[in-house]
Amino acid sequence: MYRGRTMTLSLPPFTKAVKWLVIVNAGVFLLDVLLRWLAPEFGERATYYLAPALVVRGYLWQLFTYAFLHAGVSHIFFNMLWLWWFGAQLEMDWGHRKFMEFYSFCVVGAGLATVGVSYTHIAGVRTDSLTVGASGGIFGILMAFAMLYGEQEIWLFPIPFSVKAKYFVAGVAFFTLVGAIMAAGPRRGDSVAYVAHLGGLFFGFLYVKFLPRRGLSYAATEKYFGLRNSYYRWKRRRAAKKFEVYMRQHDQEVHFDEHGNYIPPEDRKGNGGGSSGWVN
Repeated sequence: MYRGRTMTLSLPPFTKAVKWLVIVNAGVFLLDVLLRWLAPEFGERATYYLAPALVVRGYLWQLFTYAFLHAGVSHIFFNMLWLWWFGAQLEMDWGHRKFMEFYSFCVVGAGLATVGVSYTHIAGVRTDSLTVGASGGIFGILMAFAMLYGEQEIWLFPIPFSVKAKYFVAGVAFFTLVGAIMAAGPRRGDSVAYVAHLGGLFFGFLYVKFLPRRGLSYAATEKYFGLRNSYYRWKRRRAAKKFEVYMRQHDQEVHFDEHGNYIPPEDRKGNGGGSSGWVN
């Protein structure tokens, strides 16, 4: 970043979720390398069951597990580097729970985009294509970073040149789109999963732009408890009405308010209604 006229190198900390994602990805990569060395057939079969090639047959976990597989050292190195550089800032602001929800949302979204496009054969993607890598989640992080910290300058290491985050991500999105268009044309055989990259960008945009600020899990929890409390209030009002009818049949009068709370006789005589000890 720039401070006045002086350019300084500032690296983010290893936040909780980012650290564990890097550790798990590195562990899976090492295990995959060992399996392919010791038992090549078993290693390839394991990849086949973890990469999104059988989602439509019920292997839904592949929409998430593919993000922990990588095609080589440079592939995982740059993915984890970008995860650290850009993801740590998001996690520090959001917390590790919301960050993991966002990352998973982008990974699954990119997987769905890849599976959906595979049936159109656009961008060279086929139904038997094995898409691997965390790039869907990483590109979602890039999109979120550009939307939230677009004015922050990024040093294009190792080039001594800086650019605003929004322009950097716009450039990444542009070249990704160009690559996808070229892959869809006569020049096929490119191994880059452009559709997953574009899917990650798109779902990252959707999450930041349209989903609740506190995240999907918080919104779902609030909705659940809201529905549960509404149901309990309805049951209380229904029970109160039944009890009123029952007592009336036995020549006794009891009254409840619109919330199903009992109204003592002294309150009814004083002002025609009142509050009880129930808390709504």
